[in-house]
Amino acid sequence: MNLLHALLLGVLQGITEFLPISSSAHLILVPALAGWADQGVAFDLAVHVGTLLAVILYFHKDVTVLVRDGAASMTQRRFIGQGQLAFFLIIGTLPAAVTGLLLLDLIDTLLRSVHIIFFTTLVFGLVLGWADSRPNQQRELTTLNWWDAVLVGIAQAVSLVPGTSRSGATITAGLLLGLSREAASRFSFLLAIPITALAASAKLLEIATNEVSVNWVGFLVGGVTSFVMALAAIHFFLKWLNRFGMWPYVIYRIVLAGIIYLVLMN
Repeated sequence: MNLLHALLLGVLQGITEFLPISSSAHLILVPALAGWADQGVAFDLAVHVGTLLAVILYFHKDVTVLVRDGAASMTQRRFIGQGQLAFFLIIGTLPAAVTGLLLLDLIDTLLRSVHIIFFTTLVFGLVLGWADSRPNQQRELTTLNWWDAVLVGIAQAVSLVPGTSRSGATITAGLLLGLSREAASRFSFLLAIPITALAASAKLLEIATNEVSVNWVGFLVGGVTSFVMALAAIHFFLKWLNRFGMWPYVIYRIVLAGIIYLVLMN
């Protein structure tokens, strides 16, 4: 992988990781369209670390409170402050963690099919649009219960299929449960922290156990670029959320599905 590829893929990962348009689909489709070789597990680790650091930095105040109150709640065996939300984040992470552990080989092979990405890009994009158009989305994070966390967690597990979009699936689930756009998006972003940390750890273990060679310059370029772009993507997504809603991303997904069909499936 040359530096230009690393730069472009880092930009792509940073922008698409937290927008409801599927980063995994883009990291599969762009190299396929451009005729590039697979970027490799070391680069995947770099961009995951970059986006993980970005979301932790952006929500650092929330993360500090969640860790503090979560630890205090465990010690005192009762919910303190934001301890309940920390508990719900753990619940929401478990379905994807277990699914990823059990079906990792399937996800990395058969489910990377262009046909599957076409289907998930289109269908889950339309479901996102439908969820965003429904009325009575007034619930805030303070109204979450354990069942909400389970359902959003199941949506996150489904999003392991390329093209679905982790943020798209979890925001869709939140909207269908009656959460406001802001509440659904914030829970989705906070939920990204533990699952991305687990994904990065798995890739790090793979590199360590298989003695994968690392292109350190490409690693740094991809990681830093994805970090910067992810910060910008989170900021502008939240800033424009009420003004534009989810439909710009729905339209983008429909157009992308059309491109996939016309270019890669014919």
